[in-house]
Amino acid sequence: MSEFKSPVPMPGPGVIAPEPYREFYGMPMFVILPTADVEESKDFWIRGLGFIDLFSAPQNQVVHLRRWAFQDVLLVPGEPMPAPTSMSTSFSCVLDEIEPIAARCEEVRPGSTTAPVEQPWNSVELTVITPENARVVMTAARRIDPDSPVADHLREMGIDLPRG
Repeated sequence: MSEFKSPVPMPGPGVIAPEPYREFYGMPMFVILPTADVEESKDFWIRGLGFIDLFSAPQNQVVHLRRWAFQDVLLVPGEPMPAPTSMSTSFSCVLDEIEPIAARCEEVRPGSTTAPVEQPWNSVELTVITPENARVVMTAARRIDPDSPVADHLREMGIDLPRG
């Protein structure tokens, strides 16, 4: 393993999500979303998805939203996609955040979420359609029992997991 420390916490019971990261850095990856209504979009991302307004340029020329470190979204005025596509952007969260995020998104924009799904790659995922018609997946890793068939399968794929 490398010495890099991920901002994403290891899965487990009672894991606490990191606070939004408010420092500036060279962004290794970010999403730019055109929106017809910057204020509506900003409200949804903040109240629904739990992002913060890190920086807004005058007249909402660009709104820089962030959640954890390396979870950056730029909202810009423009024409949004006419409909959601199959392409999605995923953001990590912890398991205890999935249901509250779904509830907040539904409160702000009814019908914007699908039920969370347990995926075979050991995560629970909530799909959200934003006001810009972006498909956002909030993904939370599940804890792996080191002596389970799931762990054995991951080892067979070459992922080194310690045994319990």
